[in-house]
Amino acid sequence: MSKDCTIQNVFHRFYPSFESTHSISPAQRKAAYHIMNCKTGAFGVNVSVCEDCGCMSVHYNSCRDRCCPMCQEFPKEKWVDARREDILDAPYFHVVFTVPEELNPIIYSNQKFLYTAPYHAASDTLSELAADSKYLGTDIGYICILHTWGSTMNFHPHIHAIVLGGGLDVKNHWKDNGKEFFLPIKVISKIFRGKYMAELKQLWENDRLEFHGSAALEKIYPVFKLCFDFSRKYFTYFVFHEYEYNFYLFPYLRKLL
Repeated sequence: MSKDCTIQNVFHRFYPSFESTHSISPAQRKAAYHIMNCKTGAFGVNVSVCEDCGCMSVHYNSCRDRCCPMCQEFPKEKWVDARREDILDAPYFHVVFTVPEELNPIIYSNQKFLYTAPYHAASDTLSELAADSKYLGTDIGYICILHTWGSTMNFHPHIHAIVLGGGLDVKNHWKDNGKEFFLPIKVISKIFRGKYMAELKQLWENDRLEFHGSAALEKIYPVFKLCFDFSRKYFTYFVFHEYEYNFYLFPYLRKLL
């Protein structure tokens, strides 16, 4: 395959056989259709004609699917550049929120709800702890990005958070902890675990969850029981990393998107 090969070429070559041997969700099938037909004329065309020489140019419409690298690279770069205007002369830290891999079958069967749950838990955890005077006592800023895959392209939903290392206190004065991360990792883990499991339990009690395949209820119930008992041993899968970002913040942020 040539080095000029695009994602669209890969989909055209391999997607039909992949679809015939795998279970594809409607959302995945829609994204694949968009990627394979982006800028091909399938979504319409715009024709421009020069009034002076009559030269005609045909521009094929893009699919505008957020999963499509054929047309979303420019909007991504535009968004990242806009965030540069928000950067402050202060430390930034990277925090990764993960969930136990045993929950992956449930998450995969309930993506609409359980991709949102870690956002809620991560956001509430950071805001609540940062506002506590025992740690920083400020209103901080952060950006959360969901990844659904790991470094080996395995299913591994987790949240990357770029966290500002300071904020404004109740008197509107800036406060930070220098280059040291201001929250204890064990405390973040405990609070995040509680908030995430509380939302998962609420979905369970409201009968909002679906169970299919490897997430069949009879297979997954023991996992649920362990989760709802808040077994500390079971939740050793929660991992957090923190380190300073400033100059390299936005090149790294670009890689996350």
